[in-house]
Order: sequence, then structure tokens, then C-alpha cells
Amino acid sequence: MVENKHSHNHPHDYEHDHDHDQIHGSGIIGWIKHQFTPHSHGHQEAALDAALATDRGMWALKVSFSGLMVTAIFQVVVVTISGSVALLADTIHNFSDALTAIPLGLAFWLSRRVSNKRYTYGYGRAEDIAGVIIVLMIAYSAFEAIRHAIERIINPEPISSLGWVAAAAITGFIGNEMVAVFRIRIGTQIGSAALVADGYHARTDGFTSLAVLAGAIGVWLGFPLLDPIIGVLIGIAIMVIVFNTARDMWYRIMDAVDPSITERIVEAANSVEGVHDTHATAVRWVGHRQRAELHIVVDCQISTLTSHRIAEKVRHAIFHEFPAMVDVIVHVDPCECDPEEVYHITADHMHKDDA
Repeated sequence: MVENKHSHNHPHDYEHDHDHDQIHGSGIIGWIKHQFTPHSHGHQEAALDAALATDRGMWALKVSFSGLMVTAIFQVVVVTISGSVALLADTIHNFSDALTAIPLGLAFWLSRRVSNKRYTYGYGRAEDIAGVIIVLMIAYSAFEAIRHAIERIINPEPISSLGWVAAAAITGFIGNEMVAVFRIRIGTQIGSAALVADGYHARTDGFTSLAVLAGAIGVWLGFPLLDPIIGVLIGIAIMVIVFNTARDMWYRIMDAVDPSITERIVEAANSVEGVHDTHATAVRWVGHRQRAELHIVVDCQISTLTSHRIAEKVRHAIFHEFPAMVDVIVHVDPCECDPEEVYHITADHMHKDDA
């Protein structure tokens, strides 16, 4: 069994970036496709040192937190002046989005700590726990948005300063979209599911701000109930975000990965000369880093040193295929060429799980 740590440095894959640009196209249409298409390749597996990845995550949080707080504070002032419940719902959500930086920042800070006898895998899982906290905060903001909107439908109040409401809505859209682009880009570079989810959260916030603008236009046209109705719709939109984000965090907590990742690990292992077969492959994300383990089958007649070298070549191939991979454990099994030999004396203790 081989357990050495991964310490390779990998150059940036410029050729892949070129292919990426070709896929998404150029111009405004290409930009729109690029912004709304989740990216699970390329940058998500960027060859980053763990400490550097954490630093970039913290930097992204600080910058985006500042941007969202400025946007939300401006909206609070306009809510006070205008009394728009739709803008209030959007403002609550923007504050909630900004505050998600706190648990995520704490998680990034914890992930820098080295593993020890109690936390043998380190503290990377704190990032996934932060993702759960983010889901709960988003759900609370949805509840508050819907509650305020229903109250305003039951007890309508006049809305004033529609020009300021429109300005705040436009500001909310621009601020959230800039934060979304920034968080998604950095999150995919360092492989942080929580930061990427927070980025898409901010993007949807931007479009709820445009919904506020639609509500203000409705009031200006003589339909005052459109403002609280828009507030309810914003709350429902936030609940959709809750579902999607909760699903993504469930995958991380349950160690679920894209099946293509497992297939690529098997292909990388089988491409190594001397490997007859590969089985019992498992891979997981721990925070924004990957860990994997697998069994390979080699010729039973070769020496221990030779089989060890084959296992090391397998690890090397996997590290180059997945630059975010922090460790790979390879168990070497001999080929079962002798029908009278007992090869697996621990077989009765093994679970019959599919790999």
C-alpha cells in the first residue's frame, strides 16, 4: 500500500482554456453562455497549493462581502424612504448573502490547520459544514421575504420615491452580478462547492433585484399590489435556490462525486504499464481538495519493489489528471493465476459494495 503525499506542481493548462473559449464562443452570446453554464472542469481542478487556494478563497470572500454590504446599505436607505416591500425582501436577501461570508471565512481559516491525531484528514470538511449554514441562512431570508410581502398584501401601504427604488434595484443587480462572477470564478479555480454555490446565489439575487424594478414600474403604472406580489415571488425564487444549494451540499457531505471522475481515475490507472485491472475505486472531496483510493492488479510473479513502482506510477498519473488531488492510496493485488492459492483471506470481512 502506498501512502505518500502529493507534492507536484502543475502548470496552468492554457491549451484547455483555449478549448474552453471555443466551446462557449465569443461576443455577448458567448459571455452569456459562459456566465450561466456551471463549469466542472479546467479551473475547478486548478493546480493550486492548499494554502494558496485558501488564501484566494478568503480574498474572494472579503472583496465580495464588501461589495454586497455597500449595495445592501444603499438599499436600506431607499427602503426607509420608499416603503417598498419588494425592495425590503431583496435587501434582506442581500444582507443574508453578504453574511454567508462569515461561516465560509471561518471554514477557510480552519482548513489551513494541519491534520492531527484526532482530525486525521484535516479540517477541510468545515467548508462543507459552512455550506449547510449558508443553506439555512438562505432559507431564513426566503421566509422573511415572504412574510413581509404577505403582511403588505393584507395591510397595504403607499410607496414613494419610485425613482430611488428603481435606482436601488439596478444597483442591486449590478452589485450581485459582479459578486457572482467573482465568487464563481474563484470558487471553480479552487474547487470550493460552497463558494460556487454562494456565487450562483448572488447571481439569482441580482435577478430578484430586477424583479423589484418590475414591481416599481407596476406601481408607477397604477398597480400598487404588484410590489408585494413581486416580494412573494422573490421569496419563492429564493426557496428554489435553497433546494439547489442544499442538493449540492448533500452531495459533498455524502462524498458524492461526478461518476466521470471515477471513470477518469480508472482510465489513468489502467493506462500505466503493468496494471492488469483496477477495482474498488473511491474518491471524495474534503473541502476543496480531493482524496482517492483504489486497488490495482499486477503480475503475481514480480517483486515487491517492482509492484511498488507500478503503484507509484499510478499515483503519479492520477495526480496529473486531477491537480486538486491531495492524496491517493493504491493497494496492490496480485493476479489470481493459481486456482489453489488463497488470495483474499480477509474477503469475509469486506463489504460487498459496488465500486
